[in-house]
Amino acid sequence: MFLKEKDSGELVEVLSLRDLTDPFHKTLIGRYNAGEELPDPKKFSKVNLLFPSGEPLPRCWNDPDFRAAELLR
Repeated sequence: MFLKEKDSGELVEVLSLRDLTDPFHKTLIGRYNAGEELPDPKKFSKVNLLFPSGEPLPRCWNDPDFRAAELLR
């Protein structure tokens, strides 16, 4: 899966989908997708990543308490 970094606009190949969808993990392992040679993997903060279309990541992937407001009703 590819995401886009907010600051640079570069595509990032996500190497750990489990980290991406787990709201308790604030970072994920990925690598830039640029050039002919693949760079070494590194950690990326999930708050700095978007879908390539520019849409933000789902709240349930970043916020462990995303349903707290529903439970208080």
